[in-house]
Amino acid sequence: MDNDDQQLGRVLSRREVLALLGTASATLLVGCAPTQSGATTAATAATTVPAPSASATTVPAAAAATPALNAEAATAVATAVATAVAGNTAAVPACVVRPEATAGPYYVDENLVRSDIRSDPSTGTVKQGAPLVLTFNISQVSNGSCTPLAGAAVEIWHCDATGAYSDVTDPGFSTTGQKWLRGSQTTDANGKASFTTIYPGWYSGRAVHIHYKVQPDTTKVFTSQLFFDDTLSQQVLTQAAYTNKSSTPDTLNSTDSIYQELMLLTTTKADQGYAATFDIGMDIEQS
Repeated sequence: MDNDDQQLGRVLSRREVLALLGTASATLLVGCAPTQSGATTAATAATTVPAPSASATTVPAAAAATPALNAEAATAVATAVATAVAGNTAAVPACVVRPEATAGPYYVDENLVRSDIRSDPSTGTVKQGAPLVLTFNISQVSNGSCTPLAGAAVEIWHCDATGAYSDVTDPGFSTTGQKWLRGSQTTDANGKASFTTIYPGWYSGRAVHIHYKVQPDTTKVFTSQLFFDDTLSQQVLTQAAYTNKSSTPDTLNSTDSIYQELMLLTTTKADQGYAATFDIGMDIEQS
């Protein structure tokens, strides 16, 4: 297992979101969660409120925790806010996070600013696997609204189809000096950063995942991971590039120690591969 399996920063509590966005805006935020309730982070108990979008809003329990809505109550919330969400011109983030001021303990600073991260820059060798276009929409959340956050650094890294990472030494492989499947982008005026990569493989003890970090400025960073639907992963893993291992990972999302619902990507077929988008709001002012 790689040694950067921790989240830096935190998802805001329900009380904090209310204070940050105001009651009306927080209601819109609640309205963007998926159809399941209840999630836990690696370090903090959490509650997830369902609603009609594929994105997830998770609100960890504060000192005085607010109970999770049950399915019936969550459906009522979803119905009540559906019209408001549909008419909201600002993108509603999947979650609101507060970044910390340090980077992760297992982070290779490659300084690779590029959108297509499939190749090793020194050799031009391209990693084989199902193509994946991953797009981040980054917002700044303050004064009761979400606005696109331009100029934020977004970086991703993940294993290849065989489960190996680049530029590390591991008991099962040594890839020092290779720099495939790593790269960063700066968000544009719309808060967007997009990467062309491959669908990750898997290694023992972890579900299929991608690491990412967002740096809104030079002093703050939010580090976390993204996951894929297990059924989809098992379909992708039957392709030739992945057949060194079973098409069923030994760890699924439900048994992965890091997984939480807000990390789950909605992935769709696109051209010869797949596409996924993740929306995230950054509370920068109070971090």
